[in-house]
Amino acid sequence: MEKNSRLHLKEIIYASADSVESRRISRWVSEGLVRKIASRIYTSNLEDTPEDIIQRNILPILGNLYPGAVLSHRSAFEYLPTSTHQIFVTYKYTKKVKLPGITIRFMEGSEAIEGDTSFSGHLMVSQRERALLENLQVSRQTGADSKTLAYPQIEEKIEKIIRVNGEDELNAVRDRAREISEELNMQKEFVKLNKIISALLTTRTASDLKSPVAIARAAGLPYDQARIKIFEILFRELKQQEFKNREEQNKTTQAFRNFAFYESYFSNYIEGTVFEIDTAKQIIATQQPLPSRNEDSHDVLGTYQILSNRQEMKIVPYSPENFIEILQYRHATLLSARTDKKPGKFKDKNNQAGDTSFVDMELVRGTLIQSFDFYKALTHPFAKAAFIMFVVSEVHPFLDGNGRMARVMMNAELSSAGHTKIIIPTVYREDYLGGLRQLTRNSNPKVYVRMLERAQAFSHTIHGSDMDAMEEMIRKSNAFKESNESVLKITV
Repeated sequence: MEKNSRLHLKEIIYASADSVESRRISRWVSEGLVRKIASRIYTSNLEDTPEDIIQRNILPILGNLYPGAVLSHRSAFEYLPTSTHQIFVTYKYTKKVKLPGITIRFMEGSEAIEGDTSFSGHLMVSQRERALLENLQVSRQTGADSKTLAYPQIEEKIEKIIRVNGEDELNAVRDRAREISEELNMQKEFVKLNKIISALLTTRTASDLKSPVAIARAAGLPYDQARIKIFEILFRELKQQEFKNREEQNKTTQAFRNFAFYESYFSNYIEGTVFEIDTAKQIIATQQPLPSRNEDSHDVLGTYQILSNRQEMKIVPYSPENFIEILQYRHATLLSARTDKKPGKFKDKNNQAGDTSFVDMELVRGTLIQSFDFYKALTHPFAKAAFIMFVVSEVHPFLDGNGRMARVMMNAELSSAGHTKIIIPTVYREDYLGGLRQLTRNSNPKVYVRMLERAQAFSHTIHGSDMDAMEEMIRKSNAFKESNESVLKITV
């Protein structure tokens, strides 16, 4: 057989009781086409280590070498070995089998039952309800050596069922688990499962719950755990940094209002509410919307009404509940003319931008509340501003106006501390969105923080009681140009 025949051989080849097949494998071994890497296991891969080969093929290996085996307990959820390289299987005996890179933990138990699923047509896998019961069994070992997931992890899996598919689905899980518990003599495990489900459905006390996510659900304040992890990443980055103190230069009433006008203009422009600058000035000066663009005009007026009010911009949240109150009050002002967007009310349907889906509508309140501990632990005004802006942007709590609300909340933090507020000019739009995306998608806070620092450095150059002079400063920075036309230039 030619050497390139190895190209036609599978990576994993199993020993066979058939004499013809057995002699064929022996010939392949003598010709150097395959090698033996474990008992009854050969491979045509002559380059990778036996550990790597077996680890990536462990599931088909189990199905082929141990017919009737059921991938169970934690492995039925994880589908891969633990960090200590163990995988758990229910079989006809209890035994440890060591292969290169993996220990198979066989546990004597029931074969597959109706509803269990198959992997590649060979290996059976415990169905969800059976796996939940299995993971509520007592385990003598802990951590990665345990056949069961940690109790909080089980709670979180159950909480996710109700979060994604609602109470009816969770009740169906309970009903099926009850049937399985009778069939497999796992009544004790069902009692534990029923307690968790009842607590999550608030039909029983939640005192026995361990997972913060499950406890929040039972308290009626479920939250987005993945978003909280991103908020923590940003929090840690902000705590490690030193930020420049840029003192507010627009201290007179006129200067403050001038800045607020451009702040409002750009904040709306970046969201697609586009006016010529002179038209926007006319709307603000007359406090009258354009008849042909009534809602857009009110967006500019509503944003300016908040941003130009020095007293309003000194208000920052002191509690989670107050955080929600401020958001809803400001949003009601911001979108007062857009009644179809339910101003002041959290969203009643989910929203997204491109490929990014924001926090589920049922998790908005809980996620905002959970974020507040991080916010309170930050001290520098810039850090608090950067954090609260990202939280509002990432949660997207309203049907519309979320970007503008995020920037209002950010600048209230800076204004209340006497620091320079931040304008995101048109030319900087892609930098701004790119910083948000890096944090949302890649958990990289550095780009986001650098982006805001540069935006504040630019904003610090915009000051004065003469509106025309302020506009000239802005134009010199290329601020009115589109992102594909120029870059932001910081002038002194």
